[in-house]
Amino acid sequence: MYEEFQRIGRYLWQEGLVDSHGGDLSLRQGGKILITRRDAMLGDLKEGDIIEVGLEKGDSDASVSREISTHRAIYRETGAAAIVHAHSPNAIAVSLTDNKIIPQDAEGLSLFKSAAIVRAHQAIGSEEVARLVPSFLQGSSVVAVVKGHGSFALGKTLEEAYKYTSALENSCRVLIAMRASGGARPPAPKEQTSYRKPEARRSAIPPGIGVMDRSRYKR
Repeated sequence: MYEEFQRIGRYLWQEGLVDSHGGDLSLRQGGKILITRRDAMLGDLKEGDIIEVGLEKGDSDASVSREISTHRAIYRETGAAAIVHAHSPNAIAVSLTDNKIIPQDAEGLSLFKSAAIVRAHQAIGSEEVARLVPSFLQGSSVVAVVKGHGSFALGKTLEEAYKYTSALENSCRVLIAMRASGGARPPAPKEQTSYRKPEARRSAIPPGIGVMDRSRYKR
């Protein structure tokens, strides 16, 4: 089990989806949760970085992730068996400007279709976030983003939750690139028009008459 936490944590760090001591991972096992401790380095997890806690608030909460309340609420209110919480930079950037993340790439559309943006006055480890986030992760919704903070993705395994986290970040990268380029198709080329030489100035003398020789009148 520890090896899986270590593997997914390393992938998140290598892909730039978490900062050095940010983000967290958790697994539900019956009435217990295995979750990374507070300020653990996901890219370099040690065995002591994984802590077991209950589904309800307990005495051991001081050393676990600040997001433990949100993890518990998600497990209680959804069918998730694993959660990845990441600080994906492009997803956070889009959360500051959009009301909902709708991918424009085929992979994102096939994997998660859209991601809700959750607005909370206190984004990190708050009871408000714990109350709001699960309501956006119902039915087929597998990932949501807390504005300015980061994403919560669900899965049957840590790898599946990581897959949605990675796909979300890639979709947001595409969105930002699209908007930087103008967000529209390049303008259609102007229609080619055939060049016509300007008509020569028409002579007042009808064609075929010629020019009268007046030299004989000049003496």
